[in-house]
Order: sequence, then C-alpha cells, then structure tokens
Amino acid sequence: MTDPSITRRAAAQLLGVAAATPALAAKGSDICFLTATEMADLIRRKKLSARETLDAHLKQIERVNPQVNAIVTLVAEQAVAHARKADEAQSRGAALGPLHGLPIAHKDLVETAGIRTTFGSRIFKDNVPKHDAILVERIRNAGAICLGKSNTPEFGAGSQTFNAVFGATKNPRDLTKTCGGSSGGAAVRLACGMLPIADGSDSGGSLRNPAAFCGVVGFRVAPGRVAQAASGDAWNTISVSGPMARTVPDPRVLTVVNAQRKAFENLGCIVEPAEPNWTGALAAYDTLRAWDYAATQSENVRLHRDLVKDTIQWEVERGSRLSGADIDAALSHRNRGS
Repeated sequence: MTDPSITRRAAAQLLGVAAATPALAAKGSDICFLTATEMADLIRRKKLSARETLDAHLKQIERVNPQVNAIVTLVAEQAVAHARKADEAQSRGAALGPLHGLPIAHKDLVETAGIRTTFGSRIFKDNVPKHDAILVERIRNAGAICLGKSNTPEFGAGSQTFNAVFGATKNPRDLTKTCGGSSGGAAVRLACGMLPIADGSDSGGSLRNPAAFCGVVGFRVAPGRVAQAASGDAWNTISVSGPMARTVPDPRVLTVVNAQRKAFENLGCIVEPAEPNWTGALAAYDTLRAWDYAATQSENVRLHRDLVKDTIQWEVERGSRLSGADIDAALSHRNRGS
C-alpha cells in the first residue's frame, strides 16, 4: 500500500512510467501526483481550478500513455467543456459534490453515454451507448469529469489486460511485465499520474490484482455496496464494482471496527483474530464463474464465435455442461463459508 505521505516530492519515486524510461518521470506534473483528497481540497478552496486540473492530466496522458496504453478512448474536448462548467458552477456558489473537478476515465466495461464502450471486444468495437451505467451517473453527479475509458481484457475475462481492439496495457514499473487485470488500465493510469481516482470491477481479484502489480490500492467492496444495473443474473454477487486510488489516508473504517471489540466483549462474546476456511473455495468459485459466463456470453459465442477469445468460449462451454447438482454444491459451499 502506498504511504499516504507521498505527494509531489515523491513523483519521481512513483515514476508514472517504467524504470526503463526514466526520462519521462522528470516531466511529471506536480498536480498529477497530489493525492485525490489534496486535489479536491485545493479545488474546493479555489487554489486550483477544474480546468487547470484537467489540463495537467491531459498533458500527462499525452506524455505517458503512449508508453503504457492504459487509456484507450479519450474525449478531451468534452472533458474541457465539462471542466469549464464545473468552474462556472463553483464561481456561482453552487453546491459541490465530493469529487468536484476531479478527472476520471471509466473502465471500458462500463457504459458511458456518447462515449465508445467496447468491452474490449471486436463485436462492440464501434459501440456508443445511449445511456450511462448507474456507477457513471453517480460519479458524475458527485462532480467528477469523465475524459475517456481505460483498457480491460475482453469482457473482463482474464487476469492480464489485453484485447484484440486496443492491444496490451503495460506495467508502469517495467514495460516488459504484466499490469494484471482485469482493471489493469485503471491501475496503470493511477500509478502513472494520468488520473487521481479510478473505478473498476472485481470477480476474482480484478481490482486487487492489478493494484498490487502496479503499486496502488484496489478495494473489493461488499456485494450491493455499489449499485449495478439488473442484467443477466441480477442476484449474482461474484462481480462487484469498486474504487481504486494511489493512497488510503482515511482510518475511519478500522477505527470503527476496533471500537466495537469492547462492546461485543461486554456482551459476553469472545473476540479474536480469525480467518475463514478456504478449503474448496476455488473449486466453488470456478463453478460459479463458468455458470455466469454461460449466462452472459453464450449468445456472443453463438453469434460471433470467431470474434470471441478462446478463454470465454471455454468458460461458456464448461458452464453449459454444469448440472443443477453442480451449481447447488457450489452455492451451498459458498453459503457455509467453508
């Protein structure tokens, strides 16, 4: 986990590019390596405008993104217009959301109205949604400014970030290494100072894995904590959306949890550190993942098999062979937590 004290002076250590290309690190903008909370505070206090913030990040993207391929769709003009409106609203004394003026690029699995959303698939390489996902709508209402989309593996499948539409995203610490996935584009753009905050999604590590590979922080939230549209199996809790950032400066959750220890002990409970029994968890997860792919990707495989990568075809075929007893056993194992 990145130390919260790392700010402008540590931009060189964070690099924002691979060690193999140190010349680019010296060009990093101080603004771009502020923490998101510092950045938001400066904007709120009118020490930094939304337009200045956006301009700094667009320049960082221009310098660094060609090296790492994290941002795959850029709508700079649209973002500039929104940043101008954000500054005008603030000058009128309008109420400001907690993310006011912060730029963001959404994972390319998330639908964004008027902005290409490919899902990393050749099937949808020219897809432009007419509506925003709930996540996008809420982040926008909180004041963030969307400037594009970040790379992801095809339909989020796999723990490496590459696809046939945009190619591979590279690890910012070493361009020869993987950045992980499936929220690899999100992790890389954070580590590179191209954006201060990110959204991602996680079924089996897709927020945590790339964050760890790139030296940032990814957090899988509890199912239902971040709203998602009801599509496919709307009750499925395997995949969740969640946040990613360079630092975690807020100790409130830990403080609240630890404060309740005494309350439970006073009730007669025995409170001690423990870990779940993970025996069989991977097998149950593999079954439920295959079931989910069969439910969500069967039609794409049936209609566009030549455009769908082998991994997804294999998962769909495996999921289609599952019996009711197989699924029941996996669900029961998950429910028992052992």
